[in-house]
Amino acid sequence: MNMHETTETVSFNSEQIRRENIKEIMKHVEQALNERGYNAINQLAGYLISADPAYISSHNNARAIIQSVERHEIIEELVRFYLEEHR
Repeated sequence: MNMHETTETVSFNSEQIRRENIKEIMKHVEQALNERGYNAINQLAGYLISADPAYISSHNNARAIIQSVERHEIIEELVRFYLEEHR
């Protein structure tokens, strides 16, 4: 390894990483809810509206995982996705 390779600065887009994290969380929670026979859309909407984590099953650690991100960040991402897809 030469000196140039070990000293290069790598930049990350933290906003893109945050958005991808939310996307993966939503996929994981949806899958866990579906596996338990719940309507994922209804359960997620209930959670986002009420802030009651009981709407999310603890199956596959889904409840803890969705609580690792702020609800308002999930809502912002959902609105962003909807508006960008319907321009």
